[in-house]
Amino acid sequence: MEERSPKVTVVIPTYRRPAYLQEALDSLSRQTFKDFEAIVVDDGTPGEENRQICSKYSFVRYILTSNSGSPIRPRNIGIKEARGEYIAFLDDDDQWVEEKLQKQVDILDRQRDYGLVHSYCQIIDENGRVTGEVTGQAFADKKHGYVFDDMVGNFTVMLSSPLIRKELIEKSGLFNEKMTAAGEDVEFFIRLAYYTRFWFIDEPLVRYRVHSNGISKGNFNYVYLPWHLFRAVRKLSKKESLERPRFVALRNRLIIKQIDAAGNLKGYLVSIGLCFRIYPGFFTLPGAMRTMAGKFRHLWRYTFKVKKKIKKIAA
Repeated sequence: MEERSPKVTVVIPTYRRPAYLQEALDSLSRQTFKDFEAIVVDDGTPGEENRQICSKYSFVRYILTSNSGSPIRPRNIGIKEARGEYIAFLDDDDQWVEEKLQKQVDILDRQRDYGLVHSYCQIIDENGRVTGEVTGQAFADKKHGYVFDDMVGNFTVMLSSPLIRKELIEKSGLFNEKMTAAGEDVEFFIRLAYYTRFWFIDEPLVRYRVHSNGISKGNFNYVYLPWHLFRAVRKLSKKESLERPRFVALRNRLIIKQIDAAGNLKGYLVSIGLCFRIYPGFFTLPGAMRTMAGKFRHLWRYTFKVKKKIKKIAA
């Protein structure tokens, strides 16, 4: 007799964070909705500790892979292994509130014309304490419905928050493994948004951990994110015949975002080079030269302030 598939698959990439992983799995075990499996994809953590942790939970399938250096490939492995009708992602350092899955499953079951349901997050510190801050609530009035045009370059979906129809991921594609781990989730959700409507629950269903070992902290590669978003939009324009006026409006917005993405003078030079690749005449666009000049002044002053502080410390 064939084993019945679960309603939901939860994909959890992990690497060298056993204590956080156990807390994440504990939060899954407390879910009021029980018809789910969790696939923990370990990106090459040495030893047996992660496997032993996962063996304590009957709903977990543990997969050990060779180290890829980011959570992108592990997420894709989890998606390919998923048996659920709906797919959710949970980073190994985040947690879910108890009613998270139940609320989201109820919505996707009722609302067939929505492909994804998401929420914002409470922030917790490295010890799991709620800080009183939230993230992912900005632009709340624009996060419900058909959000693609508003979303590109402006906001994204918090990675541990959505529940997604598996058929939608099959249509839009997996996480982009050609990207470094810097905004690959933003690019992924942009592609999903083109094909469906998003349902936004305006309450915190996720506990999002902010800590010193987070992979996004100080990551230079975020300077390339607007460029990757442009490539995704350009591909959609060719594949799905995205109307020219919509494409141009999104391209122009991403050029301004690309200029502003630089966090230092090296990043500024990279950004200007990428702007030329997006549109060689980018400097003729309204606001482009002003944004370039303002960004350069800011980074120049910041660079000299840092050098001054270093000299002062060295003296």
